[in-house]
Amino acid sequence: MLWLALGLALVFAILYIRERSRNRETRNHLRYIQSKLDEIAARPASSVERVQVMTELNELRGLLRAINDLLDRARQSAYDYAMTEQAMRRMLSNVSHDLKTPLTVVLGYAEMLNRSPNLEPEERRRLLGQIYRKTQEVLALMNAFFDLAKLEANDSEMEMAVLDIGELARHRILAYYDLLASEGYEVDIDIREEPLQVYANEEALRRILDNLLSNAVRYGAIGKYLGLSIKRQDGQIVIEVADRGPGIPPREQKRIFERLYTLEDSRNKNVQGSGLGLTITKRLIERIGGSIAVQSVPDVRTSFTVSLRAAESPAAAKAGSKK
Repeated sequence: MLWLALGLALVFAILYIRERSRNRETRNHLRYIQSKLDEIAARPASSVERVQVMTELNELRGLLRAINDLLDRARQSAYDYAMTEQAMRRMLSNVSHDLKTPLTVVLGYAEMLNRSPNLEPEERRRLLGQIYRKTQEVLALMNAFFDLAKLEANDSEMEMAVLDIGELARHRILAYYDLLASEGYEVDIDIREEPLQVYANEEALRRILDNLLSNAVRYGAIGKYLGLSIKRQDGQIVIEVADRGPGIPPREQKRIFERLYTLEDSRNKNVQGSGLGLTITKRLIERIGGSIAVQSVPDVRTSFTVSLRAAESPAAAKAGSKK
């Protein structure tokens, strides 16, 4: 019995010493973690440091995982904020330039009219016409900014309905018929005869098609080609608008949908738009539950592909519900 009592006492002594040692180890680890976090907090938000501790304690390991996850999220948030701030500065610079250019022209023509009261009627009409066109450019740009602001604020409701995108696209391409014929474009249209129905907002769809078609006509003028195809594929309605213009270099393709981003190096400066058209197009597509992608081989083929979820017609849906 004595040996048993001594053995038990030895076991309890070992457990007590081990527990005290573990508590001491835990306290040391916690002090280190606190010190390390203080160091990280004092450094720039871009710091990639993590808190690393070698321990067998599961609770402490869980705490370290949570801390490092928070550090990663904070680092990502800081990066996103920096990128947003940089994009805003670039956008404001572009806005200033895009507004300044036509307004400078307007002021120049207005000054000519003011200083030359005896201008010939024909010359006066020409200058007034230039002032009118440039003023319309400024108005169109301001309207585009307003539309983009509304889309990004997501403060307007879109009435959704089942629409035949094929029929809508045929009507939109007809609006470009005279221009395409007079400029000698090769027009390649592939729209299936079957109903190609999507659940979307009609005004948004019209604007999406118009933006993509006008973009292809404007930037594809060199290639004199416009392609439009719509088909059903894997439960999606896929719309493709293509041109054979200068195209978009691979390094630019990820940025093409950014606000006010224009391809100054790769596209003709005489036909550059405001840089808002594709941004608005992407936002509209996202609002109706779709996606857009671009593929481009410069001077060969550039295509924008829109994917929208296919919808059943009301009659088909009603018939299906009765079965």
